Amino acid sequence: MTDTAPDGKRSKAWAFAACVLGAALVAIVGMLALEGWIRHVARQAGESAMAAYGGERWDSLVKQAECSDCPMRERNRAVWALGQMEERRALPALKKHYTGEKCDHQAELCQYELDKAIRKIEGTWGLQGTLNRMARPHYAR
Repeated sequence: MTDTAPDGKRSKAWAFAACVLGAALVAIVGMLALEGWIRHVARQAGESAMAAYGGERWDSLVKQAECSDCPMRERNRAVWALGQMEERRALPALKKHYTGEKCDHQAELCQYELDKAIRKIEGTWGLQGTLNRMARPHYAR
């Protein structure tokens, strides 16, 4: 078998392949690092809520999300953490606060964060939701 490609073209092809592989590796490592950081921050939010309210992590986060005396930032962080944990037992509490209306960040929990958390727990958010709908068309109904 003879290779008729000039050496310059072959080395450019290898350099391009190496760049693509390197970029893919950096993207994968970056995504894994981001996922680890998100889990860490969600765990911290849960530990903070457990210190304040006691009990299980998910229950403490629900109590924090429903705390009318707590700063709204902490309450929304609790909603976010519940979504990251994908804690199904928190769904009734999250759905109770979800109206689907425009956010009023001064008076109510962020509707966007509630929607994200609910959809993430139900498996209908982002790529996971898309894959679920593709794998099980009845899931989207």
